[in-house]
Amino acid sequence: MSSATMQQLRGKEGGRVKRIYRAESKRSGVPWAKRSYRPGEAFEAGDDINRALSAAHACLYAACHAAVVGVGASPALGFVHTGGALSFVLDIADLYKADYSIPIAFDLVAQEMVEEDDVRLATRDHFRETRFMKRVVDDIFDLIMGDSSEPQDQLDRNLLWEDVGGTVAGGMNWSGFEELNVHGYATVTGPDIPEYPVDW
Repeated sequence: MSSATMQQLRGKEGGRVKRIYRAESKRSGVPWAKRSYRPGEAFEAGDDINRALSAAHACLYAACHAAVVGVGASPALGFVHTGGALSFVLDIADLYKADYSIPIAFDLVAQEMVEEDDVRLATRDHFRETRFMKRVVDDIFDLIMGDSSEPQDQLDRNLLWEDVGGTVAGGMNWSGFEELNVHGYATVTGPDIPEYPVDW
C-alpha cells in the first residue's frame, strides 16, 4: 500500500466499501442495488436502506467532527479528502463506517425501523455502548502524533512549548521577571496602563 498512488488507494477503498455493502445486504437480508443520495437532502433520496445509510453517516460525521475539534485538530486539513471545511472529518469517519453506520443502517431496515429518528437513536446508543468517542480520540492522536512513550490519557496536555527544555507548565502567568529570567529571557516593559476612567 505504501507505494500505491492516490488513485489506486481510492480505487481500493471504493472496492472495499462495495464489498461491505454486499456483505451487509447478505447478512441482514436487506436488498441492495447501489448507493444513492442527494447532497443537501440526503434523507429524502433513495430507498429505505439508502436513507438509513445517509442518516447513520450524518451521525458518524457529527461525532467525528466533535472528536476532531475536541483534540484541537483542524477539521479542514485532510489526508485523502481535500478542499472542504470538513476534509479531515470525512477522512476519520471513513475509518468507522464498516463497524458503525453501515451495519446499523442495514440492521434497522431489516427490522423495518426506517425513520430518521430510529437511525439517530440507534447510532447514539451504539456510540455510547462501544465507547466510540474514546476510540476516535485515541485514533486521531495515533494518526497525528504516531507512537508515544506515554498513553494518551496520561499525557499532561496543559503544557506550553519551550525552546529550552521542551515544555513549561501551563495555567499560570509567565509575565513575572523571575520566572522568565530562569530561562535567560529579557523582559520588555512599557508604560503603566492608567486606571479608568481616563480623560483622554
